[in-house]
Amino acid sequence: MIAKIHSGQGFAGLVDYANDIRNKKADIIASEGVDLTSNKSITASFSLQAKSRPSLKNFVGHISLSFSPEDAPKLTDGLMADVAKEYLQRMGIVNTQYIISRHHDKPHPHVHIVYNRVDNDGRTISDKNDRYRNEKVCKMLTARYRLHFAE
Repeated sequence: MIAKIHSGQGFAGLVDYANDIRNKKADIIASEGVDLTSNKSITASFSLQAKSRPSLKNFVGHISLSFSPEDAPKLTDGLMADVAKEYLQRMGIVNTQYIISRHHDKPHPHVHIVYNRVDNDGRTISDKNDRYRNEKVCKMLTARYRLHFAE
């Protein structure tokens, strides 16, 4: 398993990408604190909470978790959601809104996590040292769930 982390300033395009049912064959497999009625309602949920921290420029968090094709037979939606939620917790991305969307457009299983860097109490979720923590968490979860490292 490997992860790529990004932050940005707009939810609309990212939500449309993460939940692109037609082109990416996406399924939301887990979520917290957002209205899943439509991509527009998901975006509105995220945007409303982000407004409580107007000085924060990069309030959008995006993580792609990619798994080895060798692990595909055992990666159910439930297991992928569990791994992604544990990843978030171990990265300190807690008490906030998120969606976890599985894509079926590539040979390797992968999910996209969209989260709000403004937590439910209006505090900023730190992105300090994300790259270093990411590497440690990926290695630990890969071993814990007996997965292969993706390329």
